[in-house]
Amino acid sequence: MLTSLAALLLCGNLFAAEPPVIDVATDDLSLVLRVSPQGEVLFDHFGGRIETAESFADYKNYRRSDYGTDPEAYPTMGGRNFREPALRVTHADGDLNTELRYVSHTQRTLADKNVSETVVRMKDARLPLEVELVYTAYARENVITTHAVIRNGEKGDVVLHNFYSSALPIRARSYLLTHLHGAWAKECQAEHTLLTHGAKSIESRKEVRTTHTENPAFMLTLDSESFDENYGEVIAGALAWSGNFRLNFEIDEFDMLTVLAGANPYASEYTLRRGESFTTPEMIYTYSFAGAGGASRNLHDWARNYGTWAKTHMVPTLLNSWEGAYFDFDAKTLTDMVDDAAAMGLEMFVLDDGWFGNKYPRDNARAGLGDWEVNAKKLPEGIDYIASYAHSKGLKFGIWIEPEMVNPDSELAEKHPDWVVKAPGREVPTMRQQWLLDLSNPAVQDFVFGVFDRTMGLSKQIDYIKWDANRHAESIGSKYLSADRQTHFWIDYAQGFYKVLERIRAKYPDVMIQACASGGGRVEYGALGHFDEVWTSDNTEALSRARIQYGTSLFYPATVMGSHVSATPNHQTGNITPIKFRFDMACAGRLGMELQPKKMTEAERAFARKAIENYKGYRDIVAEGDLYRIGTPYDESGAYAVLYVSKDRKRAVLFTYCIRYQGRTGLPEFRLRGLDPAARYAVRELNVEKSRCWFHGKTLGGDFLMQAGVNPKLEKIYDSCVFLLEASGN
Repeated sequence: MLTSLAALLLCGNLFAAEPPVIDVATDDLSLVLRVSPQGEVLFDHFGGRIETAESFADYKNYRRSDYGTDPEAYPTMGGRNFREPALRVTHADGDLNTELRYVSHTQRTLADKNVSETVVRMKDARLPLEVELVYTAYARENVITTHAVIRNGEKGDVVLHNFYSSALPIRARSYLLTHLHGAWAKECQAEHTLLTHGAKSIESRKEVRTTHTENPAFMLTLDSESFDENYGEVIAGALAWSGNFRLNFEIDEFDMLTVLAGANPYASEYTLRRGESFTTPEMIYTYSFAGAGGASRNLHDWARNYGTWAKTHMVPTLLNSWEGAYFDFDAKTLTDMVDDAAAMGLEMFVLDDGWFGNKYPRDNARAGLGDWEVNAKKLPEGIDYIASYAHSKGLKFGIWIEPEMVNPDSELAEKHPDWVVKAPGREVPTMRQQWLLDLSNPAVQDFVFGVFDRTMGLSKQIDYIKWDANRHAESIGSKYLSADRQTHFWIDYAQGFYKVLERIRAKYPDVMIQACASGGGRVEYGALGHFDEVWTSDNTEALSRARIQYGTSLFYPATVMGSHVSATPNHQTGNITPIKFRFDMACAGRLGMELQPKKMTEAERAFARKAIENYKGYRDIVAEGDLYRIGTPYDESGAYAVLYVSKDRKRAVLFTYCIRYQGRTGLPEFRLRGLDPAARYAVRELNVEKSRCWFHGKTLGGDFLMQAGVNPKLEKIYDSCVFLLEASGN
């Protein structure tokens, strides 16, 4: 290979005549990089497909050099970059500056002909520090993912301070940021902010349960101060990372926005020894010319095909034992619940917390966590008895674990206090009466894998694992990491988590696994690469779920969104809601139930049987169809609708909700989207004995449904209607 200096001299001579242009393209999009005559890799375009990308070879930005560099593909601390750098390094000789220069690039189509990869190689102008930018383009889905690989070729240690996955420079007249915020039982609340000059960051410093309060995903509406589902240009991004993350949005004096996205550099200085490399998490981007809805549909298509373990299938309908039994159960309690689930037409029974621990029995949340042996007093028959009973009734069986945590009152804590995350000489804070195990430690990784492995060994009839995580990291310290590597904890914990999951998936590729973290604490694509679904929120109350599921759907498909019908009054909010409204809301995701069936009335059981039967008839549309949100649950009108349309546009299911009182002066009207205007659709209302809507039973043109729309009779809060649309000839 050429030496660094020789390579740069050669590049300089070539680029003076003809700077390379690098086009990363999908069916409808282009991401264009350009190499300057000085060897800088510049970022020129992300947006609509440009067939003649080579025209950028002579592009001039006209930015004054004394106000900073042109937009770089991976800006560093060094030279005249005054913005937040994607890469900030202390080199082995103490130099704080890094100036990356182009070395080479390669482009290839992968075995899946829909996917292509571009690798751009750069090297510091003075020192042997190398960076690769890797772009993967998914043609049909119009999604481009990117990450960086940083290699230390220097004679000593290099310290990474900033190590973002990507930098995205954007030029527009205005930038409306849409992102998610929240808390436990109030996850994924949508918020819109018009960005101004300066910087705004969205970040997590909690390591575990990172997405309760923030989510590593965003949308940017360009050239408009209004968020719109159907119109305008929108960029959407989502980071695949289960640890601390940071999204940084900075508008400079030239009105250019630079988005940095990646693992949070907070307290995370990472030392690379000579010859070592660091690979950043994957950042996922798409660009829509059809508003926020178009961006969501692109991400959903990519997620179903590439971004989640589940791909396109959806977890079966299920009854979870938690809110129906909590810690108080025996085998009879569980087999009765299995009988009731089977009678209502559900397809799986999941045994939640409380089944383990003997010296410290798991009769409440204060003890037993970490001691993964069946509680002999509570379940002397064993887990296989319950699992086999479920299978004998035609149901699959699932079970709950929380392998990353330990109660102080446990045999594990007594035996391995060195496995607990804690700072030497400081009190170990508890949360939910538990501590966090140190997944940066390979011995702990072996233990956590063993928890899963031994649980699967309890019965050959286990089909599903609910993996929970009920606390975050705080007052951190690792007995495994050396004193000068303590800042590695934040990265090494997340990477240790992935190492465990990779071992699990290598041995158990077909077991369905849910990512639960006190509800929606791990709703992100890093986890979803290994899990089949997420538990959207511990809040199962249907009115709250309108906003939670809306926000989740901006970035994540319905196929991964666990959504349950629970008891009333609701155990989280105390709200009393009709069973129809609860089902109609839950059926817009992966339907399940979270209650004690014996407390249901016969009328409720009968309704549940019918609603579950109906759901099975259209859930393929929910799982695999295109989502069109009609309005939002934040609208003052109080009405909101969700429409899923099959890919061939022959079938659709429409969910409509009234989430506040309408008054007597008008009813909502919903103009549908995504249908075939030339087709005629038979419209049938589900989950009712007698429809109150004039268009039930009618056959209406797709053009009518999209241009005039429908006006379901939603008059008061908790009114809801579900309609199945089928094109004539189906």
